[in-house]
Amino acid sequence: MLGQPRCLTFGGSRVEAALVRELLRAVEPVAIEAALEAERMRMESQNERRRAVELELQQARYEASLAERRYAACDPDNRLIAAQLEKGWETALRRVERCRARLEEVTRALDPVADALDFSGLAADLDAAWNSPNVTMRARQQLLRALVADIIADVDEAAREVLLTIHWRGGQHSQLRVRKPKSGEHGCRTPDEALAVMRSMAARWSDEHIAASLNRMGMRTGQGKTWTAHRVSSLRRVHGIRAYRSAEKDGEWLTMRDAAKLLGVTSHAIRRVIKAGILPATQVVPDAPYQIRSSDLRTQAVTSAVARKDRPCRAIAEDQIPMFPDT
Repeated sequence: MLGQPRCLTFGGSRVEAALVRELLRAVEPVAIEAALEAERMRMESQNERRRAVELELQQARYEASLAERRYAACDPDNRLIAAQLEKGWETALRRVERCRARLEEVTRALDPVADALDFSGLAADLDAAWNSPNVTMRARQQLLRALVADIIADVDEAAREVLLTIHWRGGQHSQLRVRKPKSGEHGCRTPDEALAVMRSMAARWSDEHIAASLNRMGMRTGQGKTWTAHRVSSLRRVHGIRAYRSAEKDGEWLTMRDAAKLLGVTSHAIRRVIKAGILPATQVVPDAPYQIRSSDLRTQAVTSAVARKDRPCRAIAEDQIPMFPDT
């Protein structure tokens, strides 16, 4: 602001995410306590209203019972007094009916008592409310300023961490440590699992095979896209992973397609004998293409299993007793 050199610099995205998590963590207990208190006050208000209606109904019944006794004690010959007492009794009975109807209405309007465990999900609701597109940045800033007095930032270059000291309005202080990213590090980083698969497969498989294996495993790029041979090649060059070279293949290891071509069968037949355990095959990682040793294709068991056309390709033990012996 004064045109002087900056004393420290750090990225704001990681710091902002850490502040939001700390803010929601601080608000969560207050929100749960406030919700429980509001629920308790609401239930007390409804119970007081119901209690008042019950008392009114009790008073109306007493007055109706008193009017009935007065009418019964009246001399029938005194018709004028008897008519007045009967009219008062009918009025008291109508009041009892009105009070009973009001009590039924209030009882139906009562909500079931909410369980305290239902409020445990308020943290997720607060997070969804904070990240909602309908909430403006001004509203987020107002919430932050209402809770936080100031924030003191410092950088620990030795540990490569950003130190944040938060001074809350209530007088409490809390400290956060956020890892400072290295130069060139960004949020769209390729997962380490994908790099591990790429390093293990790059020496024996082409970029097309690696991309297909990564897609079968459900892994994505740092930007959430699917893998292609071009993206695998670009990432290999960035991380210095040695490329696949077809000239290095000496014929010892074959793919499933190469094995099928050598035996003159389809790839489905090779897959069947692999699943049956007749033909040994290895995978660098799960869901990667099979690697078949060429010497294993020359065994009698593999040749016989592949040659079968009318029955399943399974190995028959020498000491196995047939179920239906020839007679």
